[in-house]
Amino acid sequence: MIKNFKWLLLVSLSLSIACSDDDSDSTGGEVPVSPGSADFSKYIALGDSFAAGYSDNALFKKGQENGYTSILSQQFQLVGGGAFAIPYMNDNIGGLLFGGTPNPSFGPRIYLRGFLNASTPNIQPVTGPPTTEVFSHLTGPFNNLGLPGAKSFHLLTPGYGNPGGLATTPPTSNPYFVRFASAPGTSVIADAVAQNPTFFSLWIGGNDVLSYASSGGAGTNQTGNPNPATYGSNDITDPAVFESAYNNLVNALTANGAKGVVANLPYINTLPYFTTVPYNPVPALPPASAAQLNQIFSVINQIAGANAQRFSVLTADDGNPATVEATNPLLIIDETLPSLSVEIATALTPVFGAQTAGFVGNLYGRARHAKKVVPTLENPDVVPFVDYVLLPTRALIGTTQAGVPPPFNAVGVTYPLQDGAVLTNAEVKDVKEATDAYNITIERVAGDKGLAFVNTKAIMEQLLNGGIRFGNYHMTASYITGGTFSLDGIHPSARGYAYIANEFLKAIGVKYGSSIPAVSPGNYQIQYPQTLN
Repeated sequence: MIKNFKWLLLVSLSLSIACSDDDSDSTGGEVPVSPGSADFSKYIALGDSFAAGYSDNALFKKGQENGYTSILSQQFQLVGGGAFAIPYMNDNIGGLLFGGTPNPSFGPRIYLRGFLNASTPNIQPVTGPPTTEVFSHLTGPFNNLGLPGAKSFHLLTPGYGNPGGLATTPPTSNPYFVRFASAPGTSVIADAVAQNPTFFSLWIGGNDVLSYASSGGAGTNQTGNPNPATYGSNDITDPAVFESAYNNLVNALTANGAKGVVANLPYINTLPYFTTVPYNPVPALPPASAAQLNQIFSVINQIAGANAQRFSVLTADDGNPATVEATNPLLIIDETLPSLSVEIATALTPVFGAQTAGFVGNLYGRARHAKKVVPTLENPDVVPFVDYVLLPTRALIGTTQAGVPPPFNAVGVTYPLQDGAVLTNAEVKDVKEATDAYNITIERVAGDKGLAFVNTKAIMEQLLNGGIRFGNYHMTASYITGGTFSLDGIHPSARGYAYIANEFLKAIGVKYGSSIPAVSPGNYQIQYPQTLN
């Protein structure tokens, strides 16, 4: 019943990749080189997975080399910058060993193996065991202190590199920092300040909302809770906690006169992880199936009331799939809805009998169809309402739910997608409000401390809305074809990191009068192949 899903418009991919080696920077000419009023002799980078160079769902050596902080350090060396030590992974596979045993939570990187059909990419993990052992300690110090998974307050937490903290629930330490922390009881900020940096970059706060968003809202919005020790790993950080942490970080970094550059946070809707799978990919259903479901959904809509309609009318196949253009929205669970399980069961008992009606009531008590309602020129006053279907969810849609009888077992069609598969509109609102609050803090602190400021929120929105052109190539926020993001749909590709590095250089030049050559993003690849030396 479920086939030919229109996940992606992956046209011209081969052309995009083929042209990548010929791309060139459009600036050209001699570029005067000057540090301006900044001193780059001791550059320290702090942040999360972006600062670390994470890409394609893993941290691996080549990705670290092509991260924006690594690129910045190379350009800083043109104006007196010193060495930039990176706590490299052991290989280009990615993944971590915990006492010799691979941990499935830290798997290998993924690569594009081809396409299953004209519109579905075949993305696979690279083969081979990881060789990076968490408990094989590296000797530092290290300039790159970017840590995948780190939230703002984590950078201030003593013991964040303590091996023993990995065994707690939830963990109180970070395995990447365990590898190279100067001592088990130290903090990231302490290791940074101990090196007496003359210049720093700080891009932190993404995980304070992103872990909640990428888990489909599986965590808790902790706004109003001032104690991060009580937070779960997928919770939204209280904006007041973020503000305090951010102030403390910047105060520590600037205490001895260091200059720096900070960046704000983009909205999640600029990341292909949230925008690639449409809210309505279900093709037209066979007439009998559509009629039966519409009958049930009509009853539920009547119970819910005119102002709380939960279900759309499903389109039926006209018998010629090649001519059917209409698609149906996904069926999802929305935990913010009041449960109508009893009312549904009561209304449907005369039709299906008590047992089946009770089952249907429990199944659809908090269900609804996914929505995407945005303002248009014709209706500018429409209140936006968007559910974001997470990238991994595409593998679930149309599969059969075990233990559920037909016709109620088609996932996303007759069996609702559960919490964690979709970021609902209410959850999106929580993420946006927290992001806005964090960004107010970041920009204020940048102004108060006289730091260079990178507006990544505006940059990512430009990539989403039309993209950015450089010479012969075009970068957008589209999955795979856009060239900006890696295959995990969240972290940049090598080319995306190069573009980010240029934006940092631009902001540094504006603030400190430095003149540091930009890199050519066209010299950086869109995707990493299966095999890397």
